[in-house]
Amino acid sequence: MTKRVAIYLQDAHDLREGLDIARYAEEKGFEAVWQAESRLVRDAIVPMAAYAAVTERIKVGSGVINNWTRNIGLLAATFLTLDDLAPNRIICGIGAWWDPLAKNVGINRTKPLKAMEETVTVMRRLLNMERVTFEGEFVNVHGIELDVVHGRREPRNVPIYIGATGDKMMEMAGRIADGVVMNYCVPVDYNDVAIEQLMVGLKNAGRRLEDFDRPQLVVCSVDEDHDRAIDTTRELLCQYLAQQPHIAKASGVSADVVQKIQAILGWPATHEQIQKAKHLVPEELIHRITASGTPAEAKAKVQEYIDHGCTCPILYAVGGNARLLIDTFAPEQA
Repeated sequence: MTKRVAIYLQDAHDLREGLDIARYAEEKGFEAVWQAESRLVRDAIVPMAAYAAVTERIKVGSGVINNWTRNIGLLAATFLTLDDLAPNRIICGIGAWWDPLAKNVGINRTKPLKAMEETVTVMRRLLNMERVTFEGEFVNVHGIELDVVHGRREPRNVPIYIGATGDKMMEMAGRIADGVVMNYCVPVDYNDVAIEQLMVGLKNAGRRLEDFDRPQLVVCSVDEDHDRAIDTTRELLCQYLAQQPHIAKASGVSADVVQKIQAILGWPATHEQIQKAKHLVPEELIHRITASGTPAEAKAKVQEYIDHGCTCPILYAVGGNARLLIDTFAPEQA
């Protein structure tokens, strides 16, 4: 196992419990804690600030925010503020979001590649404390800068990682980002194709793969009881395959399975609907696209993702026992 490992929190834990998890992960040698911002349930910034405030060394990343709902000035100011709280420990993970959620809140994600490139370009310049004028299709700013009067005026060390799934976004990440957050719920051979695309972008930018960070989200349900771990993951996959088509496509799951689940789940999905539909998720799929089972089984699967190009697994602690997951993957246990 790699000595680099991180934990991913979404909304399965009470937020104050999340603070305890972040502290415990730091104590056990984890490199980073990443906070999700996906469904309309919990934003990333408030938990990130809380994790940063109660820790001393662990990095804190957004895994991932989208580039549509915060204007570029607010986005840069937000990460400047987080860096004020935890200097040199903040990572900006940013992704293109997904439909149908974006459409359901009135956002039409036209030209997602162009929009992302403009966001990353201007965000980096602002965090470099430059005065920026930029006229693009999606980002238009005129003579703005991060207006620090009281505090550090020097450029901020906030790396920007693109959360990429598709080939074109992966290629662009290699060309313009500081790293890529590779997605979860994908088979390990997905990584091989994704890294080929990443290398195209890296080559175009004159960079090398070994110098480019590639952390990867990995759904990880760890329990001494194999069946209980599998059942916990089945509930998660049921919801994600129905609601996030880009993940369903990358996972290789059949359209027939997705359609059957979608016919049962509403928006948002209820607990009762998930319980009704979860049996449609085959166990073979769970083993193919997640690290679920006993501690030994989960470690073996995570190692497969590392063997296929992941530089730092970001473990999504599905279910309630995050401490068992942390103990299982603590670097001193590697």
